[in-house]
Amino acid sequence: MLALLFAGPLASLSACAHGDSLEGGVLRKGELLVHVGPIPSAWRRLPVDGADLAFRDEPHEGSALFDVRCHNRDDDAPLAVLTEHLIMGTTGREFESETVLPFDGREALRTVLRAKLDGVPMQYDIYVMKKDGCLYDLVYVAPLARFAAGDADFERFAQGLHAGSATAATYDGPARSSSRDP
Repeated sequence: MLALLFAGPLASLSACAHGDSLEGGVLRKGELLVHVGPIPSAWRRLPVDGADLAFRDEPHEGSALFDVRCHNRDDDAPLAVLTEHLIMGTTGREFESETVLPFDGREALRTVLRAKLDGVPMQYDIYVMKKDGCLYDLVYVAPLARFAAGDADFERFAQGLHAGSATAATYDGPARSSSRDP
């Protein structure tokens, strides 16, 4: 489903973005606080239906997406199945790697693959993690020739993720870049 968001330059833009706030690299979604890594200055935030954060990486013709949803019973599937949901609609898939790794105190599945979307070859970097009843999806997609240059920024963004409750003690992590929230 979310793969449709990445057709061309995020053609599925919508005026109905989430009403949650992003300030100083911290997304507040109800009682959930999610710190993200540095947001590159070249990334432009976009309103995309079905995502908490979406960015266009114009220099690399890429797009980045972050979404978290909590207490959805359908999200209790294995990480590989949840990743498969993100790439529905793609064809000609060539998986470069699927790695389980530590991520914000849990395990995440990181998948790097090449696939065609509407016949256009693209490369994807996907993280899927479950934590405290919530599912976290982070996706970067770009054309094959531009992917490597843009993926390094996405890695810093993704690796900075830390989720916690707004009622819990304040997270004392590294300083975050400004969000340039529209």
